[in-house]
Amino acid sequence: MPLSRRPDDKPVVSFDPTVEVSPFVLFRRLREHRAPRLVDVRRQAATITLAGAEPWPGDDWAPQPDEEIVLLDDDGTAAVEEARRLIEGGCERVRALFGGLELWRFALDAQVVGEETYLREVEG
Repeated sequence: MPLSRRPDDKPVVSFDPTVEVSPFVLFRRLREHRAPRLVDVRRQAATITLAGAEPWPGDDWAPQPDEEIVLLDDDGTAAVEEARRLIEGGCERVRALFGGLELWRFALDAQVVGEETYLREVEG
């Protein structure tokens, strides 16, 4: 999640819809069974991801230019970097999950949205 600071040192979070997708939008798409392809960009082992997310296919991976993809990681930082790289390479329908799984877990709590949060333990 891109973070900058104001002159008074207060943090400012920026959302860029050309590179990122809101967790609420993605949650709705999952709930409506209209999910894009989900790719977890974390290179190291993780304990939790989103239902249906694929592991990172490798640095030489390039999706089809018209394929809709959401990249995710812990806080959105690596996913935003990868999304920018892929968009610059011609994959215009790639987005990063804003705030990553940390924001997902916070904002889409099961007590608020219901039992199905689409978070899954990683097998392995």
